Amino acid sequence: MGLKRTEEFRQDAVRIALTSGLARKQVADDLGVGMSTLNKWIMAYRDTDVVSKEDLDLAEENERLRREIRLLKEEYPSWSSRFFSPFSVISQ
Repeated sequence: MGLKRTEEFRQDAVRIALTSGLARKQVADDLGVGMSTLNKWIMAYRDTDVVSKEDLDLAEENERLRREIRLLKEEYPSWSSRFFSPFSVISQ
């Protein structure tokens, strides 16, 4: 039989899965649990206050900003390499 996870661990896993912006597969792998297990926990805690409304709003905003950055990098590739390079300050 598998390892029994604590209630706190399950709640933290759900919070991470719903707010980190990482793919659920990545979260499951990082935490050492199966995808189906993580999805069961998410379904079980979906209607609880494990993740606050504020955390969900911040996660949505972070995802929106990630999409905008990705689009800008695609549209202006020369800018993205200059602005996101750790050596851009040195070369100027």
